[in-house]
Formats: sequence, structure tokens, C-alpha cells
Amino acid sequence: MTYLTRATVAAGALLAATGLLAAGPAHAAPHDQDSGNWLRLTVTRGETPSGDVRGTTLLCDPPRGHARAAEACAELTTADGDIGRIPARRVFCPALYAPVNARARGRWNGRPVDFRQTYTNTCVMNARTGAVFALDA
Repeated sequence: MTYLTRATVAAGALLAATGLLAAGPAHAAPHDQDSGNWLRLTVTRGETPSGDVRGTTLLCDPPRGHARAAEACAELTTADGDIGRIPARRVFCPALYAPVNARARGRWNGRPVDFRQTYTNTCVMNARTGAVFALDA
């Protein structure tokens, strides 16, 4: 077996062991069900979508999949799934231009969600969206 073949087999075994590689259709996750509230969240650093991307799937029945899932789900419940209606927090954010693009796609109370917004920096994003896009927490 060549080095490349061994590395490929080892990588596949690692993905299978961690649950990142699953048999069956790619859409077999719990968030495909019409019931339940879920959002696929991504945050991209930089002015273009090809920058540093972080993401996760937030599930809210029960809260999981996100470092601050319970808090994010509670904020979304209060805002009826509308991220733009989450009350902005009063915090001091530096006047530093380090743009981040926030995106949420999914379903909330049976309705589709497709939220996109660019913020001047991570502090401003977190102040305006609460725990929803706080993926580094």
C-alpha cells in the first residue's frame, strides 16, 4: 500500500469514527424534518465569501450543536426566529474595520429562514445578534 493510499484510508477511518462521514443521503440529519427549529449558521471573515468560514447547525428541540445553544435558542424563540428582531446589546465595540458576513438558513416554526448580513466586526455582529452567531464561545 502506498503512503497516499494509507493516508486516505486513515482519514476515512477517522471521519467515520468521529461521525463526520455517515452512510446514507447527505440530508438525513434531524433538521430535515418539517417540525423542529434549526438553523445552519456560518460566519465568514473578510469582505468576500471566500474568506475564513466557520459554521455549525443549531438545533433547538432540544438545544444542541452550538456552544451557546440554549441561549441562542431562547433569543430566537423570543424573536420568533427573526434574527433581525433580536434586541441589540448595549456594548462598546472598537471602531475597527474587520468585516464579517453572517448567514443563517433553516426553518423556524415551519417557516424558511434565510438571513444574511455583513457587520463591520465581530463585536458589532455579536451585539446585534446575541448568542446566535457566537460560534467561538
